[in-house]
Amino acid sequence: MGTESRFRPRLRGVDRTGSGADYHYRDESKFYLAMEQAREYDRNDPIIGPGVGRVLNNVLQGGFTLDVQTGNDKLDQELTQRWNDWALEPFNCHIEQEFNFDRIAELVLRAALVDGDHFVLPLQEGSLQCVEAHRVRTPSSDRSKTVHGIKLDPNGVRTQYWITKEDLGTLSRPKVLADIVPYEAWDGDKKQVLQVYDPKRTSQRRGVSAFNGIADLAGMFDDLQFATLVKAQVASCFAIFRELSPGGDLNAPGQIGSNESDTRPDGTTRLIEGIGPGMELFGRMGEKLQGFAPNIPNAEFFPHSMLILTIIAINLGVPVAVLLLDPTKTNFSGWRGAIDEARKGFRRIQKWLRESLHEPVYEWKLRQWIAQDPSLGRARRGVNLFGYRWNTPTWSYIEPQKDIAANALEIRTMQTSPRRSAAARGLIFEEMLAELVEDNVMAIRLAKTAAKAINKEFSDDDSPVNWMQCLALPMPDGVSLNVPMNQEPETPEPAPVNDGK
Repeated sequence: MGTESRFRPRLRGVDRTGSGADYHYRDESKFYLAMEQAREYDRNDPIIGPGVGRVLNNVLQGGFTLDVQTGNDKLDQELTQRWNDWALEPFNCHIEQEFNFDRIAELVLRAALVDGDHFVLPLQEGSLQCVEAHRVRTPSSDRSKTVHGIKLDPNGVRTQYWITKEDLGTLSRPKVLADIVPYEAWDGDKKQVLQVYDPKRTSQRRGVSAFNGIADLAGMFDDLQFATLVKAQVASCFAIFRELSPGGDLNAPGQIGSNESDTRPDGTTRLIEGIGPGMELFGRMGEKLQGFAPNIPNAEFFPHSMLILTIIAINLGVPVAVLLLDPTKTNFSGWRGAIDEARKGFRRIQKWLRESLHEPVYEWKLRQWIAQDPSLGRARRGVNLFGYRWNTPTWSYIEPQKDIAANALEIRTMQTSPRRSAAARGLIFEEMLAELVEDNVMAIRLAKTAAKAINKEFSDDDSPVNWMQCLALPMPDGVSLNVPMNQEPETPEPAPVNDGK
C-alpha cells in the first residue's frame, strides 16, 4: 500500500509522513466551499435531499423521550413537568422563538449530516441559540493552533470558538475581524458551546459532510439522466435510415426542415438544418426512407442508474429500497435484512446525537433550575438529582405477530426485564405501568357495578353473576385470577373448637 503504482497513484494534499485529520481540510476556502456544495445537494438534488429526510425520519421519529429517575416519584414528576414546559414551547426554548426542542434537534441533526457539524449555545437567559457551521471561522489575525474557528490549547482541548455575528438579511456577509466574537468553550468543567458532529478520527476538530464520498457520483447521475433525456427527445423527432437505389444521386438537393448558414472560424460556411416533432420528410430522387425506433433508454441504463443510487444510499446509511420508497426490487427477506442493518446505523446516530445535544442541554437546564430554586438542590436521602435517561425511539415491527411473540418470550425467559423492554421501544415503564393499573381499576369498578346491579335485579337467582363474567381482563400467559367465574369466593369454615375430649 505504501508503494505507488498505476492502481495507487501519488496522493495529493497529504503529508507523506502522516498528518492529523485537520490537515486534510486545511484550506479554509475549500472547506467552506465544500460545505456550500453539500447544502446545494441537500437543497436541490432530487435524490440526496429526500435521502437525508429518510435518515431523519428513522432516527428521530417522534423525538427522544426524557425519563427522569431521581429516586423520588414526586421530584421525577416535577422535573419532567419543568422540562416539558420549557422544551415544548418555542418562546422559552429558542432564542428566535420559532422552534421547540424536538424541532431544534431535527434541524441540528440535518445540519450535522449535511454541513459536517453544527453548534448550539445554551444562553444565560435560558434559551438555545443555533449557530450554523459557516459562522465558526478563524480571524485572519489569529491562526496559530486554530482550526477553522476553534482555538486549541497545547493538549488539543478546545478553549475558544470564534463565531461571526448572525447573518441578518439576504446580503449580509460578515467577514471582517470586528464581526467575529470569541466564545469561551468551558465554564469550569461544563461546556458552554455544544458542537454536534460525528468525527472519524480522534484528531478531527471540525465535521465533514456525509456527501463527500458521493460528490462526483451525484454529478454523474445527473449527467446520465440528462443525456438519456436528450437522446429520447431527439429520437422522438425522427430517426431515418436512408437507402439509395442504383443510379440515385447522393448530391441531389434535399431539405429536412428550416435551415440557416453558419460561418466557421476558417471562413467556410456550413448549413444547419432544424428538426421538430411531427415534421414531414421528403427523400431525394432514388432514395428509399425507412423508419428506425432506437431503444431509449437502453438495457444498460437501469442497472447502471441503480448502481449509482445504491452507492449514494450506502453513504447516506439507508437501503436503496428505503431511499426510493420502492421495495419491488427485493423480496421480504431481503427487505427485512436491509432494514435490520440500516437500523444499526440509526441507533449509532441516535447515540452520538443524544450524547452531543440532549444530555448536555438537560443538565444545563437542571443546573439553571437549581440556581433559580435552591429547594431543588437540597440534599435528600436516596435522591440522585441528576438521575435521568433519554429513551430513543425504536421502529415498528416488520412482522408484528412474530416480533411481539419474540419480545414476550425474552421477558418470560428472563433474558430482559419489562422496563428494559419498554425502554428499548422508547417508552417509560413507570408511566406505562401506572396507565395499565389505572385502566384496569376503572374497568374493574365498572364491572363490579354492573354485576351488583344484575344480582339486585334477579335476587332470587341461585347462581349470582360474578364481576369477572362482565369483564375479560388481558392477562399474561400462565397467569389467571383465582376467583371462580360462576360464584362468589367461598367463606372459609370455622375452625373446630377444642372441648378437651
